Amino acid sequence: MSDKGEVDLTGAKQNTGVWLVKVPKYLSQQWAKATGRGEVGKIRICKKGNQGKPEVSFTLNEELTTIDGIEDKTVSAPREHPFTMQSVGGQMLAVFTESSAGQSEERSDGSSSVSGAGPDKIALEGVVVQRAECRPAVSESYMKLKRLQIEESSKPARLSQQLMKPVTTNYKPVANHENNREHERRKKEEGKRARSDKQQVLDMLFSAFEKHQYYNIKDLVDITKQPVTYLKEILRDIGIYNVKGTHKNTWELKPEYRHYQGEEKTDE
Repeated sequence: MSDKGEVDLTGAKQNTGVWLVKVPKYLSQQWAKATGRGEVGKIRICKKGNQGKPEVSFTLNEELTTIDGIEDKTVSAPREHPFTMQSVGGQMLAVFTESSAGQSEERSDGSSSVSGAGPDKIALEGVVVQRAECRPAVSESYMKLKRLQIEESSKPARLSQQLMKPVTTNYKPVANHENNREHERRKKEEGKRARSDKQQVLDMLFSAFEKHQYYNIKDLVDITKQPVTYLKEILRDIGIYNVKGTHKNTWELKPEYRHYQGEEKTDE
């Protein structure tokens, strides 16, 4: 509820009493189908004797009894709904309405007013004087409705379905995806690189490190033309892999091998 604007207490001044009634979900859904200010049903209150409790029941209009969409079937909602009366239990319950600025507000007495520009308007419609629960009378139509609702709720969210022919409406099947082809191409290219003698690879590496202090693995593969796994095995013997710092993800020679550079150089 908004905390803006003033609260209209006309309902409290008129001592308006309201009933708080709990209704089944399907019943509220059927009410929502009523057009305009149409009638959704009738409430009957019967009192037997002077001291007997009143018997209250609600009868749904016949044109609102049709329920669609359950297992693609049409079922009928029960019409008769007796009330189970309950006490308020010493609680102070009230009903409020909230209308946005500039919108028409309809009050419980049937009157309406249009609020002007300004903060949202809150009105006290009445104080709850009676609580009740509206329950459907046990009948064949109600039992059928409940059975279909239970079957609908127990259905799995996903169903497997055998396709008798390829689905071509959303995508066109391909023999091999581009990512797979690229992966295979790299594997073939890797396989074509024959391993050279280790000393020959070492000579190429030392020669490269005389020019630059740091290299990433891709550049060293291009220089030596060796498989990556084989090259890394050799680099672990003579080099250090930097995992952080300015030269992150690069290789450099171990200190004991840097004399091959003649004199220490910095990265160009």
